[in-house]
Amino acid sequence: MMAGMGEGLRERKKRETRLRISDTATGLFLARGFDNVTVAEVARAADVSVNTVFNYFPTKEDLLLDRQDELVGLLGEVVRRRGPGEGAVDAVRRDFLEALDTRSWRYGLHEGGDAFVRLVDSSPSLVARVREMNELRREALTRTLAEESGAGPGDLTPALVAAQIHATLTTLTAYATRRMLAGESVSAVEPDLRERAEHAFALLKSGIGGYCVRREDAPPAPSPAT
Repeated sequence: MMAGMGEGLRERKKRETRLRISDTATGLFLARGFDNVTVAEVARAADVSVNTVFNYFPTKEDLLLDRQDELVGLLGEVVRRRGPGEGAVDAVRRDFLEALDTRSWRYGLHEGGDAFVRLVDSSPSLVARVREMNELRREALTRTLAEESGAGPGDLTPALVAAQIHATLTTLTAYATRRMLAGESVSAVEPDLRERAEHAFALLKSGIGGYCVRREDAPPAPSPAT
């Protein structure tokens, strides 16, 4: 019992340390620019050693993009958790609009998202890393669609569907980001973005809306363990 309690305490302290390092780094990057801040400076500001920083974050880019795994797996998880009678397109549409309603970070539709984009755009290494993350997200969605639809190894349909869904999302978020970078708030962008999103998903639904629909008598996948 005591060992379990000790392990829980250690894990909590690790999470707190990781969060402190990431928050400290993000603040420094936003204030001075990603390429103008060293890992050693992050370590000093977070009151840890450089080795400790690298224990939690293998690369400097990981300090800012600390939610990569969550982002990469996002669309696949949305599809896995689709409800009875719901297809892949409807599931992603629902999640995108919910993110817009709640100002969630997961599609960049939150206040302050423009500052993050400016920071990424200022660093070639971050631009490359975000591009890689987007490719990994599309590939992860492809794998999930193949698993959920029972596609055979030579079936290109999951990749084609994933590419269309992913391209739609990146186009919508890029549109919103352009307006936010021009000085508009998410609240100002929201009505038009919602209308454009509905149009975009309607186009998708007319072509691939019937793909990977969960049976009406099948329960949705359980939420991932936290």
